[in-house]
Amino acid sequence: MNVECYPITVLPHISQLYRDYLVMGDSAADSPVRRWYGSGDSGGPFAGGWMRSPLPPVADSNRLADELLRQNQSFAASPETLANIERLRNGARAVITGQQVVLFGGPLLTLLKAATAVSRAREATRITGVDHVPVFWMATEDHDLPEVDQVALLTKTSVEILKAGLRVPHPIPVGEVALTPETAHLLEQARERATELLAYAPIADSIREAYLASETNPRPTLGSAFGRLIAHIFAPQGLIVVDASSREFHAMGVSTLRHAIECADQLHDALLERNRELTSHGYHAQVLVAESSSLLFLLDEHTGERIALHRITDPATGETQWRSNSHVFTTAGLLEILDRTPERLSPNAILRPVFQDTVFPTAAYIGGPAEIAYFAQSAVLYEQILGRLTPVLPRLSATLIEPAITAVMEKDEVQLPDAMTTADDLALRLGARAMPIPLKRKLAAVGNALESELGALTEYLRGIDPNLGTTAETSSSKMRYQMGRLRRMAATYELQKEASLAKHAQAITLNLFPDGHPQERLLAGAWFLARYGEDLIERLVQVANNQCPGHVVVRL
Repeated sequence: MNVECYPITVLPHISQLYRDYLVMGDSAADSPVRRWYGSGDSGGPFAGGWMRSPLPPVADSNRLADELLRQNQSFAASPETLANIERLRNGARAVITGQQVVLFGGPLLTLLKAATAVSRAREATRITGVDHVPVFWMATEDHDLPEVDQVALLTKTSVEILKAGLRVPHPIPVGEVALTPETAHLLEQARERATELLAYAPIADSIREAYLASETNPRPTLGSAFGRLIAHIFAPQGLIVVDASSREFHAMGVSTLRHAIECADQLHDALLERNRELTSHGYHAQVLVAESSSLLFLLDEHTGERIALHRITDPATGETQWRSNSHVFTTAGLLEILDRTPERLSPNAILRPVFQDTVFPTAAYIGGPAEIAYFAQSAVLYEQILGRLTPVLPRLSATLIEPAITAVMEKDEVQLPDAMTTADDLALRLGARAMPIPLKRKLAAVGNALESELGALTEYLRGIDPNLGTTAETSSSKMRYQMGRLRRMAATYELQKEASLAKHAQAITLNLFPDGHPQERLLAGAWFLARYGEDLIERLVQVANNQCPGHVVVRL
């Protein structure tokens, strides 16, 4: 398996904050990025100092282990996973990652996250002699059902988006969406089509088993099905899977939820100050903090709808109150709900990692670019609520290239950066490369001469009269356009002579940059498992060991 490391900028839409985070170890000691991340004090995300950061023990490791044991037994966990739960009970640290419960396991990045958590846990155990175990936190409390009710697979010529078409009357937490007999036919249609596209590989059977009712999972939901599938895929690696929506987990993290209620104004002010700080350094805040926003969601006790809580001021007393749609609660009333039914309150995106690390002895969190950008805001909540920062480490970012695609790329001399475009654009580039050398030389010579002469002429005319200079610039733009059009026509002619070039461009971009998205963010991880078997997981764990500070190409 051949591996290459590229700068993260090979991918589109990577924020400047994440780019600066990746090179944090090279930044000045007083740089803001080093102050915003827990890994900054230990030399950056690749230095390894996070392994030895001081970490207070959890309040009740037995209670945590008992709840993990209950959940993971329902996910049909492997002996390796159950052994890791016992290690947590006995003082092990956790390396945590997480993802939404996307249909049939979701995109490749789900596998990359979990593989990175396994890799970092093994590395920390080996170096420090202290047990570290990998944990996968399912985002079952998110309520955007359309976002998770889909999966992308490849046909020979296109990306096919499969949707089960699940419906709920209210935006309830997606993990609780029941896979009932009434919706079974919708799910079965999507699963049958997925099975065809996965070429009836064993992973298709694993998907079927995960999403059907069974003795250990009599009433399957999107959350339980996803949990069973990810637990099966990472069974040999002992990955611990967590559904944090349970009453028990909320009870264990109640201190953070209480802090978010009792100190709402102070936390809000701290976030506003951090957002101003981010902006002043040229970054942007991932999560908008409005004047009335809070860090919490509340489940409606009648409908189960997950509703954002907003802070309002009582005009009579000047005290903070909490609005959930048409319902208004006093702080005392909200605290009563927390004490009586803690599972009804859940954290938003920037409080969630703090809630997580209230429950777990977290040595590090493995995140993607957007999650790591969240942490710049979450840091102020960590400091005020927990009095410490949890180091956040980057997940493996990778493009997997199959042998047939590698062969085509080598024949046409295409590298990954060339493929981050449309099929039509890549085809034109291949056509330009295929032009006879004399033609390339003539086009280059004419283009260079045109640039030189137009520049000189424009400057001369501008010296005579500014208006003449402006007219010359306009005319020059038209001449450059025509020169570019001539190059494109020559490249198109070569494409017509060699029809295989367009097919090659289509195949390359379909596999590496499908529908204009990086492969890891769109294509299902199951698609690769179908073609390369579940041994692929251990290979990804080994690739994650390399700790490329950017994006990896893995030639399968």
